[in-house]
This record gives sequence, C-alpha cells and structure tokens, in this order.
Amino acid sequence: MSDVFVVGTSMTRFGPFPDESVKTLTVTAVTDVMADAGMSIDQLQVAFFSNGSQAVVEGQTSTPGQFALHSAGVSGLPVINVENGCASGSSALWLAAAQVRSGGADYALAIGAEKMVFRDPDRRALVMEAFGGGLDRERAHETLALLQSLGDDIDGEFGGGHRTMMMDVYAGLCRAHMARFGTTREQLAAIASKNHTHASMNDKCHYNKPMTAEEILAGRPLAYPLTVPMCSPLSDGAAAAIVTNREGLRRLSPETQRRAVRVRACELRSASDRAWDEFDRHVIRRAAQAAYDTAGLGPDDVDVAEVHDAAAFGELFASELLGFCPIGEGGRLAESGATSIGGSIPINPSGGLVSRGHPIGATGLAQIHELTTQLRGEAGARQVDRARVAIQENGGAFLGVEEAAAVVTILTAE
Repeated sequence: MSDVFVVGTSMTRFGPFPDESVKTLTVTAVTDVMADAGMSIDQLQVAFFSNGSQAVVEGQTSTPGQFALHSAGVSGLPVINVENGCASGSSALWLAAAQVRSGGADYALAIGAEKMVFRDPDRRALVMEAFGGGLDRERAHETLALLQSLGDDIDGEFGGGHRTMMMDVYAGLCRAHMARFGTTREQLAAIASKNHTHASMNDKCHYNKPMTAEEILAGRPLAYPLTVPMCSPLSDGAAAAIVTNREGLRRLSPETQRRAVRVRACELRSASDRAWDEFDRHVIRRAAQAAYDTAGLGPDDVDVAEVHDAAAFGELFASELLGFCPIGEGGRLAESGATSIGGSIPINPSGGLVSRGHPIGATGLAQIHELTTQLRGEAGARQVDRARVAIQENGGAFLGVEEAAAVVTILTAE
C-alpha cells in the first residue's frame, strides 16, 4: 500500500435536509473533492459509488451511482456501485485503493451519498425498514434473541418509540460487556459527552451543541442502557475521496503533492462464526491486525482515530479491539480523558457518528475526510497536536455476534 495516496476529500454538512436529494448531495461532494484535489473531472478514470438505502426507500435500484454521478458531470468512465451496510463508504475506498495500487487506474473516486430524512411519512417508514436489512432476514429474531441473552444479568428500562433495530443490537452487546467487565452507563455518557464537545468545533456535524454526561444520561431511554444522545441520528449527507498512485501523484500540482496523505493500509474483513467472548477473532480485531501488519505499525503508533460509534458503546468496544487498551478497559480509558482532544489517543475528534450523523453510504468516507484533515494540520480548533498516524474503523450490519463487514484503514502524513 506504500504507493497509494489520498489527494482530495470532501463532505457536505450532515443533517436533516428534506429538500436535498441523493443527486444534489452528490453534486456538492464531487464539486468540493475536485477542488480540494486541484483536479478536473476529466482526469478521473473510475468511480466507486456507495449508498445503502436508496433502493428500499426510493426504489432506485440497478445503477444509482451512474444516475447520481451523471448529475455531477461524471459520465463515460467505469462506475461501480457499492453496498456493504454501514461500511459501504469504506468499502468503496478499499476498492478505489486496490484499483490504483494494481495499475488499473491512476485516479479513482470513492464517493458515498445517503438520503434518510423525508417529509413523507411513508418514506420515513421505509428508512426504518431499510435498517432491518442489516440483519439476515431469515434469522433476524434469532440474532436479536441471542444478543439480548448475552446480557440477561443486566436489568434496565427499555424505552419505546422511534429507534432502529440496530440500537437493540448495540444495546444487547453493551449489556453483555457490562455483565462481563463492569462497564457502566456513566462511561457511555462520558464517551457521548466527549463527542458532543468535539462536534461543537465542527460545522459539518448534524449536532453542534455540547452536552454534559448528566444531560446524556437524562435523555430519552432507548434499549437499556442507551439513551437518545448516546446514539447517532438519521442524517442526509455525502462524502468523497480521490486516491492515486505515486505516478499519478507526480502529475498533480506541488500543492496537491504537499497535502497528499498516504494510505498505509486498508483492510476489509467479514464476520465468522465464533463465541461472543472470543475477542481475538472479532472481525474488527482481525481487520485491525491485518492493517497493522500491512502498515508495519501498531496501536502505540497511532495519534488519532475515527471509529464507528453508531452508539457510544461502539466507540468503547472499538477502542479495545483496535488495541488502545485491554479488552474490558474501554470505559475506563474514556473516563481517564485519554480519548479526548489533548489526550494520549484522541478518538472521534470530528464528533463521531453520535454527533456528526450517520448517512450510511457517506459515513466511512466522512471518517477519511476527518483524518485526512487532521494529518494535513487543517482541523482548526479540533486539531490533534502533531498528528502523523491515523486509523479508521467502520463496521456494517451484523451477522451472529459481530459486524458482518468491517474496514480498518491506516493513513499517515507523507
């Protein structure tokens, strides 16, 4: 992976934008990523388009990427549509990096766009239905029952109302972690509060208001132990990245070369059959170990991380699986302040999914945008001091007791 570089990134603001569409969001992301790279559209040679719900919600099956990108002036070149759950955007990057690494193209675009907020109540219902596809339809009730049984020793209030099936999945895993390791709701609240604080410095986020841990604990309960402010909102948005090889980089402007970020590893793995507590076999742990091996780096080398906190527990567990602390110590790591900006291993300086929002197809590429910005030293008030090595973790859907797909990417300042 030593010859793959990110030369441009972009993201729209994430949030509820009922008057936007997949096409308008795509146009903005393409326009901005081309400007960031100092490139023209006619230099692109291949595009990978990520989207997770448009087929279900809007009936746009078949070739959504061709339709959306055509509106942005991208036509004629190969376009590959990518759907891989919440890891779709990172999977598009994985494909784009592989394409330029192989010599199949010098300039590849990875772009994700998602439309999840609608005025039409029927469309809103379909958005919720789309999340059900994140579990094996034939075994969904079996999977949920398994996850809920893992934390049977933990009692708590189950809220009602509007939530996706995935929040029940996260809650079940979190209760299992609480029963095994003594993880607390206060630790989850500390993570969510930290991310809401980080988001107050990021104008691209769905939410920009800081929240205290006490306010988060007092939020509307979902599936115990989660409250609404511990979970990501439904959002609209798009994000993009352009990658190239060393030969392609040489043909770009000196300024683009100066700002290029190296892709040291980008590893995609899928779920396997295992017991919940076989943590070394967890799909995120396996993807992370492969990424560390490819990059020739380890957890102690990482300066900043963006991880998939669709719920605050996602960040807690990812901090363990990425090797920032032993399994079972993620809550204490967060409480120590280590994962805040200014701490020893800042996690989600962007605000994370909890505050930035989670337009499924765009999320992974939004993480890449944030880490690229950090490594360039361009993150402003949320800049991590002397950031040179960054890691991204992005998981999608659930199979058995873990994510069905997981991508771990390591970036370094060139």
